[in-house]
Amino acid sequence: MPTEPGSGHDLRHHGDAEVRDDGRALVDLAVNVRADTPPGWLQERVTASLAGLAAYPDGRAARAAVAARHGLPVERVLLTAGAAEAFVLLARALKVSRPVVVHPQFTEPEAALRDAGHTVDRVLLRETDGFRLDPAAVPEDADLVVIGNPTNPTSVLHPADTLVRLARPGRTLVVDEAFMDAVPGEREALAGRTDVPGLVVLRSLTKTWGLAGLRVGYVLADPETVALLERAQPLWPVSTPALAAAEACVAPAALAEAEEAARGVAADRAFLLAGLRDFASHGLRAVSPAEAPFVLVRVPDAAAVRRRLRALGYAVRRGDTFPGLNEEWLRLAVRDRGTTEGFLRALGQALGA
Repeated sequence: MPTEPGSGHDLRHHGDAEVRDDGRALVDLAVNVRADTPPGWLQERVTASLAGLAAYPDGRAARAAVAARHGLPVERVLLTAGAAEAFVLLARALKVSRPVVVHPQFTEPEAALRDAGHTVDRVLLRETDGFRLDPAAVPEDADLVVIGNPTNPTSVLHPADTLVRLARPGRTLVVDEAFMDAVPGEREALAGRTDVPGLVVLRSLTKTWGLAGLRVGYVLADPETVALLERAQPLWPVSTPALAAAEACVAPAALAEAEEAARGVAADRAFLLAGLRDFASHGLRAVSPAEAPFVLVRVPDAAAVRRRLRALGYAVRRGDTFPGLNEEWLRLAVRDRGTTEGFLRALGQALGA
């Protein structure tokens, strides 16, 4: 695959590439969407919305529901066709001169900024520091800073107080919280905060609820920024089924279910990490502590290991397309214990253990 001009990495490569075409039959540890979703009640809500497809989408109820979920006025909420659309809107609508993206992280923010004609600076977090952020590493004159929390692919959860230290008058601070609902109690979340200058929080409903094919997410920001981004959107950007899903997924019962799922993910992740430690003698190391529904591992000759895993029926995400990582890194989605046990057996074969 080609790299983005000037970037040195293929910023458009994502985990779904691992399970297309000849990868469809593989056990998927490459994509970070929760398995066995969407649940039946959510499918029913989406299906019921199809009766209204003759009318243009009306996002007012879903927008109000999202606002209520975070204790915000509706003027601080913008619904989007997934968090990825929000990155494009930010890149096109904001007038910034020195955007900075903190890596390793989801690559779409930088790709969108480059596509919009911006020159993008990078702050590369280091393995030796556990990929944790030092706010002093971000240039003082950066007027747009983008960071994920918890971060894809490192699974690092940055303290909210650390992220707040990045805020400055005249700076837009974009925090991608696409996986925050997979963190028990949503510790360190900034969604709902109105006391942080220039804060923009992005949320996705596709990961926990298995709606990647529907495309739904939202932006939380000050009313002026929301209005600016809304003007950059096409008319009716979020479909009627996606609006129905958004309203359903922020209801109290859904939030309780998401919290229960987050606790389950934490237990399944601990099981995966314990199994991975058995391969330490083969040079495998996992980034720890991991707080997201995936883990990042470093292993010698990772490209060959990934190919052997495919031959054994398992797809994992290559890490070398993320700035700050190289060909020794792989990202593994957290799955149920039965799936993980099968994967660990395959990994042992792939490593020659």
